[in-house]
Amino acid sequence: MSDDLEMQQRRLRLKNALQELEGMRGMGTELVSVIVPPDRQISDVRGQLSQELGQAQNIKSKSTKKHVTDAIESAISTLNRYPTPGNFGLALFVGHVIVGNNKTRLMNIVVDDPPDSIQSFRYRCDSTFELTQLQEMLIDRTSYGLFVIDRGECAYGIATGSRIHCQEEMQSNIMGKHRQGGQSAQRFERLIEEAAHKFFKKSTELACDYWLQHLENIQGIIIGGPGATKDYVVKHGYFHHEVAKKIREPFFDVGYSNESGLRELVQRAGSLMDRIALDEERGIVDRFLQELNQAHPKATYGEILIRQALDAGAVDNLLLSEGLRKVRSAYRCQLCKHEWKRTDDKGSPLPDCASCGASSDRVRLDDDATETLVDELTALAAHTSAKVSIISGDSEEGQTLLDAFGGMGAILRYAWS
Repeated sequence: MSDDLEMQQRRLRLKNALQELEGMRGMGTELVSVIVPPDRQISDVRGQLSQELGQAQNIKSKSTKKHVTDAIESAISTLNRYPTPGNFGLALFVGHVIVGNNKTRLMNIVVDDPPDSIQSFRYRCDSTFELTQLQEMLIDRTSYGLFVIDRGECAYGIATGSRIHCQEEMQSNIMGKHRQGGQSAQRFERLIEEAAHKFFKKSTELACDYWLQHLENIQGIIIGGPGATKDYVVKHGYFHHEVAKKIREPFFDVGYSNESGLRELVQRAGSLMDRIALDEERGIVDRFLQELNQAHPKATYGEILIRQALDAGAVDNLLLSEGLRKVRSAYRCQLCKHEWKRTDDKGSPLPDCASCGASSDRVRLDDDATETLVDELTALAAHTSAKVSIISGDSEEGQTLLDAFGGMGAILRYAWS
């Protein structure tokens, strides 16, 4: 498996874990967060937790004391499985989480393969989990500034990773054609040009003030617009000198100078934005959709057909959506000892035995053998050296893959059925 794909998977697992953790709440300061950097000894962390366990006995509320004690004991038990924090550290989140009707359930979630190294140790008891360090790991530092303008309006923002953010749209209110003649005509023309100058100056100043906050992470500034105004604004030095250094040529003709124009600008400027994942994702999904429309398509979708294509070694590029939340669950019947796997939604109830028909209360879920569908299909793809592309749901094409094709598709090496 390539390092790039492994990093994508680690980022996806962290993203899914954070989405789950962000929604969890405790009754009081009962949720325990333990963030361990790679240079910290596990034995030292266990020792500190043991001290916290002793101090928890002083909590006056019996309910809070029991919940905090349970959480710390569970954390110590979990840490016993790890001889070291690993190369990147680990994060442990334990506590009684509210599940409704004033009921709680003890949750224990471990992040032991973060995409980046944890920087500092944290121990905290609160009503929410401490997620700041992990959230920062998901920030895509590679970005481009976007600016579209004509004499009527403008918009500016940033494209980061697979996301396009429009910071602001502005209307110029510059007067158009007029019927004044003689000396009045010259005066009106002068007023119009003054208004245009003020609009260009204000819009570029606001855009530059916004970009300067993120300038070290901006790889370039992409300029577009419906007419010649974009060239005029750049040529006459309206942009801050530090921003001007990052303006990339050529400038692009787009149909609008609003948020829609920014999105069109990203599509047209794909060759410039080679470090932005959005254009690459769009190209991959477009190729997949084009193949499906052929008389003998070299593409397929649906879990069953994709598994068959992977088994046959026919897959060239496996497309998996970040929004694919299904898991490959491993079950075992206590009566007939039958073991089987099934694709489920996360948190689905236990099924009846697929062999002897025993009721679900005699079936057990094997947590160690259960994995996400994304991880399982990625491993299957690695057996035949198929490329795997993890597609975000932030682009229109990525959302199409998730909504219309169940979050998975495959571009094939040859037409196959």
